[in-house]
This record gives sequence, C-alpha cells and structure tokens, in this order.
Amino acid sequence: MSHTSEATLVAPQKPATKPARPEFSSGPCPKRPGWTAEGVAKLAFLGRSHRAAGPKAQLKDAIDRTAALLGVPADYRVGIVPASDTGAFEMAMWSMLGARPVDMLVWESFGQGWATDATKQLRLDDCRVITAGYGELPDLAQVRKDADICFTWNGTTSGARVPNADWIAADREGLTFCDATSAAFAQDLDWTRLDVVTFSWQKAMGGEGAHGILILSPRAVERLVSFTPDRPLPKIFRMTKGGKLIEGIFKGETINTPSMLCVADCVDALGWMEGLGGLDATRARADANAAALQAWVDRTGWVENLVAEPAARSNTSVCLRITDPVVAALDDAGQRDFVKKLTKLLETEEAAYDIGGYRDAPAGLRIWCGTTVDTSDIEALTPWLDWAFAELRAKL
Repeated sequence: MSHTSEATLVAPQKPATKPARPEFSSGPCPKRPGWTAEGVAKLAFLGRSHRAAGPKAQLKDAIDRTAALLGVPADYRVGIVPASDTGAFEMAMWSMLGARPVDMLVWESFGQGWATDATKQLRLDDCRVITAGYGELPDLAQVRKDADICFTWNGTTSGARVPNADWIAADREGLTFCDATSAAFAQDLDWTRLDVVTFSWQKAMGGEGAHGILILSPRAVERLVSFTPDRPLPKIFRMTKGGKLIEGIFKGETINTPSMLCVADCVDALGWMEGLGGLDATRARADANAAALQAWVDRTGWVENLVAEPAARSNTSVCLRITDPVVAALDDAGQRDFVKKLTKLLETEEAAYDIGGYRDAPAGLRIWCGTTVDTSDIEALTPWLDWAFAELRAKL
C-alpha cells in the first residue's frame, strides 16, 4: 500500500517536456501515430453509394482484414453494424437472449447497462446479475454451464479485465456474449470460448464512432436462425429473414448507410496495425504503455491503480485513485472537484486531455494506454501528473 510522504508535498518543478500527443481519452481514443485527415480522405469513397462496387468492396475489405488481424476463426461471421459497440451488443441481446437462462456479469457501468436492459427492458425470466464493485471482478465461478453469459472482457470504466476465459466451460450449453470494445487488438481474446463478440472502431483502433463490429460463432448463428424472440425487433436489429441469416451483413452489405469516411479511417487504422506486425505487436504496444504507467504508480505516493489484483488490471483503460490522505479524506463531491481541477489544469497546459475518471466510477483518473498511444508520451505525462497534483494539493 503506497502512502504520501512529506517529500511528496514539495511541488516539483514544472516539466519542460510535454507529450507529443496529449490525447489520452478512453473513447474516442487517440488516433494512430502519423494519422492525417488528408491520408484518410484519399481512401474514402465520398459522395458515393455504399452499395456501389468500390465502396462495397472496401466495406468487405475492412471486414476481412479485421478478422485476419484478430485471428477470428474462419467459420465465424464478422459484420459492420449501426450504433457503435452499443448497437452491436444490443442487437445481439435483443435477437438471441431468452432461449435459456442468462447470467449477467457486472463490474462497471457498461456491464450494468446490459444487465438493466436484460432485466428491465427484455424482462428475461431466469436472469441472474452477478456483480462486483469498481476495480474488482465478480465471482466468475458462479456462472452456470447451461446459461447464456453476458460480460465485458475489459471494464472500460473500471480498469478491470478478465485475465483469460478459462472460467467459461469449453463444453458450455449456453452462448457467451462478450463486449470487447476496449479489449480488441490489445488483449488476448479466446475465440474458443466466445460466441458473440462486439467492439467499436473508436477504441483500440483509434477510429471514428457510430459503427460497431459484430462477430458471431457458428453456435450464435444457429441460435439466430432457430430462436424467435417473443418481442418485436427494430429493423437495425434484424439479422434473419425467412428463418435464414442475412449473409449480406457479413459481406459489406450494411443494414443502414455507413459513413464511408469512417470506413476509410478504419481501413487506415488496419493498415497501420498490419504494418506494425499484427496482433502480437498491437498488444505489445498496449502492454508497454500500461507497464510504463504502472511503474510510475508503483513509485508514487499519492496514487494507486483502482484494481488491486495485477492480473485483472487493464492495459488500455487504466483507472487510478488518489490515495493522498488529505484528498482521500474529502467527501465524494470534494474528491471529484479536486480531480476536475487537476484535469482542467493539465488541459490548460496542453499536457493531457480527457483523463478524468468515468462519471459513475469512483473519483480518480482514467488514462488510455491502448495501441495508438506511444510509450514516450506516457513517460512524458507522468511528471505532469506529479506537478499538477502538487500544485493543487498545496492549496488544500
């Protein structure tokens, strides 16, 4: 357990070097190094129908390269769907849940949102919600073999991730629904245990928002074509017609009109990740960034990782809590005000943007360490964190 020493209260000198790219938002996330709007525009089919040959081929190319980079099994389907990760996960829940019991795993705000939808909107009969607080994981051993399981691989708003998928039975009877929006391209997804996987371009890819990726195993496809939910489905949720899968969704024939500028931006990000060397390289970049930040945390007296268990710590959405006794003694409103002033000071100095913790999470910081961030920028950020903290702490 770290503690604040008297030396910590002596304000360090204002750093001379700023991060080259001070964007550390956890969504939308930083663009890739070297990104330019002009480079993306050159790839974009602007003013063209997305159903024309060229744009449709680009959509299919984005799907195929995404599957290849992530190592998605050949018999899985990958599609581009509306409304970001939220749309992808909702269309899967509304289309497939209700066939058997459901276990919802909740340890941060997005998982809580899925659980609320399952219990309050879908009103599933046999639905258990297994919870844990921010910075912790629920008891994964509680999940039922015969149940569908819904969970976030990486808790974007809590900084806690599942270390692996070994807790999911290989011979499970239900389906696993995995929200992997801040895990894809940065963490090792175990496809043998996953049936429905969703994510969005604006996280680890540093892409633009509004579009989601939906990945389905053969077992998930079988559920879609064999199960008819007892509720109406909006058009953008429908993946079957006449008892058959609408295969076009997974071949670039999107349900609604996509932004071809966003698609081009996705293609640009894919090309950059391929150039790095693929999935091993993209994961290594996130690991290096998180390790650099954690090394600073370990030697710093006023802050700790919100996640106590190292194996459960995210390497993308790293969440930190302030442990300085004076700040920690403030009530919740006081702590949030301190964090707000700290992040505002850093923004004013153009040293870091958007690093405040999520509004529903405990007061603290959230620093994106995903693939598109350079480790040198994490290393340049930490002296600014120390400086800003000391400046504000001296005023308490």
